[in-house]
Amino acid sequence: MDFSAFVRTLQAIFMKSYDDLLTERYGTAAKAADASLDAAVAGLLGHRSVRAFTQEPVGEDVLEQLVAAAQSASSSSNLQTWSVVAVRDPARRARLAEYAGGQRHVAEAPLVLVWIADISRLGRMARALGETCEGLDYLESLLLGVIDAALAAQNAAVAAEARGLGIVYLGALRNQPEKVAAELGLPHGAFGVFGMCVGHPDPARPAAVKPRLPQSVVLHREQYSARGEAEGVAAYDAIMTRFYTSQAMNVQGWSGHSVARIRDARSLNGRDRLSQSLKALGFAIK
Repeated sequence: MDFSAFVRTLQAIFMKSYDDLLTERYGTAAKAADASLDAAVAGLLGHRSVRAFTQEPVGEDVLEQLVAAAQSASSSSNLQTWSVVAVRDPARRARLAEYAGGQRHVAEAPLVLVWIADISRLGRMARALGETCEGLDYLESLLLGVIDAALAAQNAAVAAEARGLGIVYLGALRNQPEKVAAELGLPHGAFGVFGMCVGHPDPARPAAVKPRLPQSVVLHREQYSARGEAEGVAAYDAIMTRFYTSQAMNVQGWSGHSVARIRDARSLNGRDRLSQSLKALGFAIK
């Protein structure tokens, strides 16, 4: 993206007030107690999942900047148990799209980043030093890699959007993790947690801000309480029904849609065997 396009993107964000951004984010009229708003928060509130991209490539300099932002995220004990594979090759993107259930935007995006929970590097370091690495066999080590990868990816997402790029996460890569690992040449002890499409949003097919649950449902003070949850979810169901209708999506409400994703093993689209896949990929998970 050239500088003038970058400026236009920032202007589009800042033409909206804090109240406007909150109203979009929650799908109902909102007024902020404090009207002050900085660039970082404005960018976060304006996030949307982009699934339509132009053919303009994402430059190598931009990729390296996104990875630098990712590496600036917090990392447990500075172990840095993540890696990322940047995929540009059209044939490989097409295969990843197939593994992700045929999602067209995976094949169309100029850049796909696959974020890896990677404990293999620590294992290689231990062997090089003549040390044991039994600790890698425990669930904690897998969690370290998954959390580190998620934190790094979100930093990269924020950096991408600050440049006027669009992103969408790809959890469906977990449908067939062994095939993803083989496609990317991952070593044992490395697992593709999710992907991320990155590109220049297609202005002819704009993405909308998807409303989120009200804070009354997710924000707990001092102790967890589900008091008022049913009312908050009911109100959100109505908001999401309107949103899905506006997007020509045949979905009624949020709660029914969400519960359908957890109804049984088949609802997990292959991820019901994830523990087996992880063990095959080198995670002992004791």
